[in-house]
Amino acid sequence: MATRSAIVTGGGTGIGAAIARRLSADGYAVAVMGRRAEPLDEVARELSEGLAVTGDVGRPEDCNRVIAATVEAFGGVDALVNNAGIANVATGLEETPEQWDDVLRVNLSGAFYMAQAALPHLLERGGSVVNISSTSGFRAGPGWTSYCASKAGLIMLTRCLANDYGPAGVRANCVCPGWVRTPMGDEDMDALGRGLGLDREGAYSLLHEDVPARRPADAEEIASVVSFLVGPDASYVNGVTLPADGGASIYDPTSAAFAKHS
Repeated sequence: MATRSAIVTGGGTGIGAAIARRLSADGYAVAVMGRRAEPLDEVARELSEGLAVTGDVGRPEDCNRVIAATVEAFGGVDALVNNAGIANVATGLEETPEQWDDVLRVNLSGAFYMAQAALPHLLERGGSVVNISSTSGFRAGPGWTSYCASKAGLIMLTRCLANDYGPAGVRANCVCPGWVRTPMGDEDMDALGRGLGLDREGAYSLLHEDVPARRPADAEEIASVVSFLVGPDASYVNGVTLPADGGASIYDPTSAAFAKHS
């Protein structure tokens, strides 16, 4: 049995699946949680020691159940990666209370419920929490009201956990990806491309023409950041908000005219 174990929510596809695979390669036994059994089972079969548990992070009882299953299977919890998330496109006047509640329930409350359930076990082992937020947590997007608000809340939740439990040996950090090649990202690019007469790659290129890295991330690149944050090399890293966006968040879009026309 592995000496360390991790839980990854939203672990069936995209960034979550990449994180699960990377942590498994790092020597962790990994439990993946999500709402769809089939992709979770597929990922779990790829891992050296994997466990698939279906559940909704927005339901505290489901969070308690996945923690209990992980402890039973692997003996404890060393790392919690809150990656589960959903999005909705609507401005403040357009978004319904139900849409708002659903996004906040999964993206923010779900991370809180998972952390609350995992903390007793993390405290036993001096473990860590990594929350997957977004650059949308500190920059507004068009009609992304609930998504941006939930991701901003996730950044502050991270800081509160780091402040409250750092003295007891539990670290909490936050990763803020920009655009990442995932099934969700591909769908967004396809939708954008249809409106502009571009294919998927053309849409990705358009979004990144002024980003210093000039490309989106691969899910494995985000997983590498998580691997660092949960590992011993980050033992004195606590409460950070780390953009993994190819430099997009340092770029001033108002300067584009100078670069293109000087």
